[in-house]
Amino acid sequence: MKKLLATLSVAALAGLASLAPAAAAPLKVGVAAEPYPPFTSPDASGKWSGWEIDFAETVCKKAELECVITPVAWDGIIPALNTGKIDMIISSMSITPDRSKVIDFSDPYYRSNAVIIGPKEQTFGATPEELKGKVLGVQVGTMHMAYAQKHFAPAGVTLREYQTQDEANNDLVAGRIDATQADAIAMQDFLKSPTGEACCDVKGTVPNDPEVMNTAAGIGLRKSDTALKEKLNAAIKGIREDGSYAAFNKKYFDIDIFE
Repeated sequence: MKKLLATLSVAALAGLASLAPAAAAPLKVGVAAEPYPPFTSPDASGKWSGWEIDFAETVCKKAELECVITPVAWDGIIPALNTGKIDMIISSMSITPDRSKVIDFSDPYYRSNAVIIGPKEQTFGATPEELKGKVLGVQVGTMHMAYAQKHFAPAGVTLREYQTQDEANNDLVAGRIDATQADAIAMQDFLKSPTGEACCDVKGTVPNDPEVMNTAAGIGLRKSDTALKEKLNAAIKGIREDGSYAAFNKKYFDIDIFE
């Protein structure tokens, strides 16, 4: 009888254990698999670092969320979010009307202007008229590509597409393109590098076009994840107020890129 009771007790405990809620899986934070320094880049071992990695870790901690960095090819990052392969996008994704049709966004967490970069020895500016007849390099799937297709291509500017901004920069240095349009903050490292400093400078700032280009970056979310959006918005506000945003920001920039 004792043996039977013991067996029943073990079975009952096992049954209760099976009914206990499973530990929540970490949320997968999607970042573009293509390096985008100083925001995101992997080392030789595959460990990711950069401003946006620090931001993701800080905001997840503030929101009391367990998160794991998950690299995804940029041109497939929105489908990966909507099919559940990742749970959010923290990858310098600008908040645009077209993207807002298919995903939701948190409040902005940084801002940066778009600029035209070209060879130092040339004196053209950043307008369609000044770039007419030139070859402009842009990264595919970005607001810069959308802007260039709308404003530069119709004015007689030839567009050349690149999977990464580094590829466009390399072709600019090699003289295979005349200019590139990109994020001003992201281009700082290139322009400060020996190669970039010797080669190129900023030709001008590109005016905003709210239909295709917004200088504010937000966390990309599924439209159904309203509770997660509320948590992240509160966390963004919280890390601004408690000084932790400023602490990691000054590791990378001399200015507050939130403003």
